[in-house]
Amino acid sequence: MVDTETYTIEGPSGDTDSVELPAGLVDTLAEQGEEPTQVISDIVVQALAQHSHALVHHSQGETPQDLVDINETMEELFEDRFGMPLADAMGHDH
Repeated sequence: MVDTETYTIEGPSGDTDSVELPAGLVDTLAEQGEEPTQVISDIVVQALAQHSHALVHHSQGETPQDLVDINETMEELFEDRFGMPLADAMGHDH
């Protein structure tokens, strides 16, 4: 078993949570010179963008407007961070 390393996430109200990961895992995902915290942040943005997209575009029934608005903002944040639309990154339009 390998050692672990802990990353801490802090919310806007000051609450925190920690996640423990196998040491070296984040390094395998990093591009040269990329800080581990940036890798973790990128993964959080990717995961939340995919979940937001799924809630709006792949759920049954009518989607509430507040979720549509949240998803639009999340997709804009994704594109700002990665320089490509979420739909392109996912390989489809919706």
